[in-house]
Amino acid sequence: MRDPFLVPPGPLVDVAWLAAHAGDPRVRVVDCRWYLGGRRGADEYARGHIPGAVHLDVDADLSSPAQGGPGRHPLPDAAAFARVLARIGVIPGSLVVGYDDAGGAIAARLWWLLRYFGHPGGRVLDGGLQAWTSAGHPLSTEAPTIAEAPAMDLAPGGAPVADKAAVDRLRRDSAAVILDARARERYEGQTEPVDARPGHIPGARSAPFAENLSAPGGAFRERAELERRYRDLGALDAATVVCYCGSGVTACHDLLALTTLGREDAILYEGSWSDWARDAALPAARGPEP
Repeated sequence: MRDPFLVPPGPLVDVAWLAAHAGDPRVRVVDCRWYLGGRRGADEYARGHIPGAVHLDVDADLSSPAQGGPGRHPLPDAAAFARVLARIGVIPGSLVVGYDDAGGAIAARLWWLLRYFGHPGGRVLDGGLQAWTSAGHPLSTEAPTIAEAPAMDLAPGGAPVADKAAVDRLRRDSAAVILDARARERYEGQTEPVDARPGHIPGARSAPFAENLSAPGGAFRERAELERRYRDLGALDAATVVCYCGSGVTACHDLLALTTLGREDAILYEGSWSDWARDAALPAARGPEP
């Protein structure tokens, strides 16, 4: 008889599967809630989280210090990320299910990092915390006690990454598509709440991560709808696809959507707009797509 633990082959799991398997020692549930300003994910976690979940913070756990690399959320190095995973008990055979309250926009960063460092067990809870509570499942305020695991020997390279020089070349390449996962008003330069200047990379196409979802903060759209979306963006037929956002976090949501469609070779621009915008030698475009 097939082990039901092996059922979710893709990057998403649904609430029914997680509810049935959250207590399995092979499953580690991770609360990834994080906010650009004001609220703290750790505080929201303390108020209530999926039972058994641990909390990881984008700044402290899923990035290196900003001064250590490009943009606001540089990628952690392999040893640092291995220590984070060890702290929450992740071993090579673990299934690591991340969730948030933003439709997977933050949890996708954890999923992508696991891929990047060669761990195949990353998953995202489709619909996140809202889907869990809407299904009638309880929350807990108790932080679990988890034995630290041995640190794994991780290596980068399991998912492709680009720097600003590569993106500057690719934006001139007619066979490449660059997708901007930020909200349209930031892409158009109507507002810029955090980075050095408004606008977008010239030639990039607006692909807000929120439009991957059936409703704000909800589950992913049906596969056929996602396929239409990314085909219209040119991302399914392009030789090269690069995704960026403000700092390399929510771009992972577009990468997650593309992965569900079989486009696993799409590239993350690590520093994203926070890296590009602070280099005055690089151009910026404003307004809607032509």
